[in-house]
Amino acid sequence: MDVTRMTTDVEILPIGGYNEFGRNMTAVRYGNEAVIFDMGINLDRILIHEDAVFESLAPDTLWDMGAIPDDRVMADFDAEVKAIVLGHGHLDHVGAVRKLARKYDCPVIGTPFTIKLIEHMRDDNRGGENEIPNRLVSMNSGSQRDLSGDLTLEFVHMTHSIVQTTLPVLHTPRGAICYALDFKMDNFPVIGSPPDYDRLREIGMEGVLALITESTNAHEETKTPSETIARDLLKDHLLGLENERAGLLVTTFSSHTQRIKSIIEFAEELDREVCLMGRSLSKYTKVAEEVGLLKIPDYVSTYGYGREINRKLKEIMEEGKENYLCCVTGHQGEQYALLTRMARDETPYKIEADDQVIFSARTIPNPNNEAQRYTLEEKLRMKGARIIKGAHVSGHAAREDHRELLGMLEPEHIFPAHGDIEHQSSMAELAEFHGWDIGETCHILRNGQPKKL
Repeated sequence: MDVTRMTTDVEILPIGGYNEFGRNMTAVRYGNEAVIFDMGINLDRILIHEDAVFESLAPDTLWDMGAIPDDRVMADFDAEVKAIVLGHGHLDHVGAVRKLARKYDCPVIGTPFTIKLIEHMRDDNRGGENEIPNRLVSMNSGSQRDLSGDLTLEFVHMTHSIVQTTLPVLHTPRGAICYALDFKMDNFPVIGSPPDYDRLREIGMEGVLALITESTNAHEETKTPSETIARDLLKDHLLGLENERAGLLVTTFSSHTQRIKSIIEFAEELDREVCLMGRSLSKYTKVAEEVGLLKIPDYVSTYGYGREINRKLKEIMEEGKENYLCCVTGHQGEQYALLTRMARDETPYKIEADDQVIFSARTIPNPNNEAQRYTLEEKLRMKGARIIKGAHVSGHAAREDHRELLGMLEPEHIFPAHGDIEHQSSMAELAEFHGWDIGETCHILRNGQPKKL
């Protein structure tokens, strides 16, 4: 046995996403080599600065705004970065790639869906300061890739609210480092298969040095419901109400391909043409179709930009709203999203009494979103619209999901992330209940506070 390799330092460096929501980024060092997990943004910080245009701002400005991870702490991290690894395609995990990745001479690795999203970012910014020069590498769940003589990356299939989510595992001579941001234990997904429990158990038996895990819903004493539950709720809302002569609008997360699939299928039972409207909704749907995760039927069309959206909305008003189901952006009440503009009468589509507006998304809990969503709902009520909420389940692990993962992996050390101090403490409390010691084997860190193992 090589004693030197077995005693080499492993260091966890939290860069973003610790004691906060958003801008997730963590670096893991083994000896003089390192791997970066995620490069996300905090979209709320962009929205607060209403005149801020993300693409035009330099990293130092975005650091000061708290919009992207402050990776200047990497200057003291004396290691060669071998890869930037993306666990899934949500913006709070990949949105800063176009700002930060070029600083590191290494590939960006993700599942085919995630890499296709990054390719779209690169195409949109080719030739500018936001260009992504790094080599983009697609890697399927269930596969491994050697990053160096000591480091091997593995993608274990996991479920979340976006397709092709993986749980990245960095294998080192000291044991595995598992990066569980984000996940849920969905045994009945609408697209894809349940998590790869067998492989997770095998990795646990092989030896896990550290688990870096989200803590968003660690305080909720339940198991996060399957996406199939949301599908059934959505079916009841769409097919169980009288809406033959009403306009029908549905809004959900643009990246939630499973939810979009359900909406499309139920619209066929309603004999309505589906219009997917909004730039982000069009982008995610197109990518899902390109990688073979979603088949778009003939009765579905997508519209990404204002002029083509308004042209179609005018046609819908002329032909009759009762013939269409419009799936639109704006579930958080965002100022410039399509549903908000509809409510302000800024489009040809006129919302009238008894039109149904279904929110298949929860309000992200912060004052800015809650205020915007309240204003949107009030405008819709004033027009006589029927507001229907609740057709949603979380994509984040609740307490029982966490128990399952801890039982399978049995890590030596736990690092709660993806949450403020209250949420991290809930995860630490759960770990302590199952035998980990806070401060010794369960570590609550702040951004920029490294921990050697």
